[in-house]
Amino acid sequence: MSVNNYFATAGLLLLMTTTPALAEGDAAAGEQVFNKCRACHTIDEGGAARVGPNLYGVYGRQAGSNEDFAARYSQGLKDAGFSWNAETLPSYLANPREVIQGSRMAFQLRDEQEIADVIAYLKSQGGQ
Repeated sequence: MSVNNYFATAGLLLLMTTTPALAEGDAAAGEQVFNKCRACHTIDEGGAARVGPNLYGVYGRQAGSNEDFAARYSQGLKDAGFSWNAETLPSYLANPREVIQGSRMAFQLRDEQEIADVIAYLKSQGGQ
């Protein structure tokens, strides 16, 4: 197992063992929470990437798989091997660099309700 695969596997196991019980999310409230993310991300269908990838349709998508951002993902995200969903997003949003070795995302959401709300919003924006 390569070092990158080791970290991706360890990150996935961490996600599965440390994900808090997800509160019910409110997409409208999540849209407001997402304003904290707009400095780095867009969420418009067909929108351009900024510092981070466009997040339209991210819910249900394989981590590190947005082709328009492929060259800029960290190796850890490229090797993550999981999809963004209600099980994987909470821990990542709370502490991305702990979950994905080499993640470039430094921003963290600390409030569990804000995390649930922004996940509901992401799901409502082209999510699967």
